[in-house]
Amino acid sequence: MRIGVGLSTASGAREAAVEAAAQARDQLAGGVPALAVLLASRAHTGEASAVLTGVHETVRPPALIGCVAQAIVAGRREIEEESAVAVWLASGLPAAAETFHLDVVRTSTAALLSGYRFDRSARDFHLLLPDPHSFPAELLLEHLNAELPGTIVMGGLVSGTPGPGGSRLFRDRDVLTSGAVGVRLPGLRCVPIVSQGCRPIGYPYIVTAARGAVITGLGGQPPVERLREIVAPLPPEEQDLVAHGLQIGMVVDEHLAAPGRGDFLIRGLLGVDPSTGAIAIGEIAEVGTTVQFQVRDAQGADQDLRAALEHAGSALPGRPAGALLFTCTGRGRRMFGVADHDATTIEDVLGDIPLAGFFAAGELGPVAGRNALHGFTASMALFGE
Repeated sequence: MRIGVGLSTASGAREAAVEAAAQARDQLAGGVPALAVLLASRAHTGEASAVLTGVHETVRPPALIGCVAQAIVAGRREIEEESAVAVWLASGLPAAAETFHLDVVRTSTAALLSGYRFDRSARDFHLLLPDPHSFPAELLLEHLNAELPGTIVMGGLVSGTPGPGGSRLFRDRDVLTSGAVGVRLPGLRCVPIVSQGCRPIGYPYIVTAARGAVITGLGGQPPVERLREIVAPLPPEEQDLVAHGLQIGMVVDEHLAAPGRGDFLIRGLLGVDPSTGAIAIGEIAEVGTTVQFQVRDAQGADQDLRAALEHAGSALPGRPAGALLFTCTGRGRRMFGVADHDATTIEDVLGDIPLAGFFAAGELGPVAGRNALHGFTASMALFGE
């Protein structure tokens, strides 16, 4: 397997697509492209068809997915402001890539997925790029976790538009505005990396009382009382992090004796009821679940990403062939105060590998063997030669 990545910041949509595709093709060293991932910045939204045409005229990939996104990643660059097109090409796949387009058909009592049926007999790797305004990605992940355990889904929610109907999704030769595009890659193995950028504070507690996504008891006490116990002895700078970046982590594997960083599904703390001490979080909390408060900061996110990359690098048999990165729109300069943080960190740890991706409105990736939708996360699929 070989991977090539091309990037162009040319102002013309078709020109940028042709230039990026040619660069990626040349890096394959004569290999025949089997899959293309096409990523364009939102400045090219109105000319999405021209971008797609430029790629097909240059490399003629048999399978292609992609999207228009808020910001593009290629190599060690994160292009947050300029217009850009990135093309990621792979050759030497173990089997033909199978692209698909999923849509939702809503009835009075349910929502049905149409356009593609996941293979129950296979546990394949899938890339998925859903439109956040029209496709319930979390429901699909829950279904796959229950019905097809072992299936890996990675990708990101498309971030190129603030409202419904404005997304641009690429599938083969089509430009779509809703649903989700994806590709099944039979026989392909990758090492998934999910860096949630949080560190736990205090102690883990058992949820002893809850109503849906509202937790009313942690270890027999109101959650706010538990939080006060944790925050009171912290130094002022740590208390400031709690005030501005408090999250909550739900242990994915309850069999862990001492859960640590990376063992939690991170969810936002959405509200507090001062009269009862209850908290509302971004996930249904069941009684008996182990949770722990978390803080998110640039230093912790950097350390978490480096640790995840080092672990993945050691788990990969042989050399990396390349990677696809889906990093949150809340990261980048907004979190780290400098440009290109995630991309350059990946290069620092794994070397100069062919890398492309985009800033997503939610990131898809497995934690403890279960596919999940994340926020403020760097989710990366690392492929070996």
